[in-house]
Amino acid sequence: MREQSASGILNTTIEKVRQLVDVSTIVGEPIKLSDEITVIPVSKVTYGFASGGSDFPSKSNAELFGGGGGAGITINPVAFLVLKDGEVTLRHITANDNAAERIVNMIPDVIDKVSGIADKTKSGKN
Repeated sequence: MREQSASGILNTTIEKVRQLVDVSTIVGEPIKLSDEITVIPVSKVTYGFASGGSDFPSKSNAELFGGGGGAGITINPVAFLVLKDGEVTLRHITANDNAAERIVNMIPDVIDKVSGIADKTKSGKN
């Protein structure tokens, strides 16, 4: 028997959402385009919950409860991981929302450039 309370309704709602959204929703199944190129979709998942309820007085001393709950889910594709010739790159398909996100997204490119400069410096000194 299910718990008849606001927390019981919320727990049931959360469990149903868990059944709908799993890791494969965020990082999708690989798509093999050729022997050299594989693409993996990446999505952003957001969700929210609400529940409420109330106990009602009863003349028969029976506990009466009324309540409800719900959830909303949004899934937005945001990028693709591209595996080509043993290298992985991230290709964004959405516009950057803010400066902080742009900076975070630039970090892999900066690391690659610094690594390239360091490699050239090492090979030039040998």
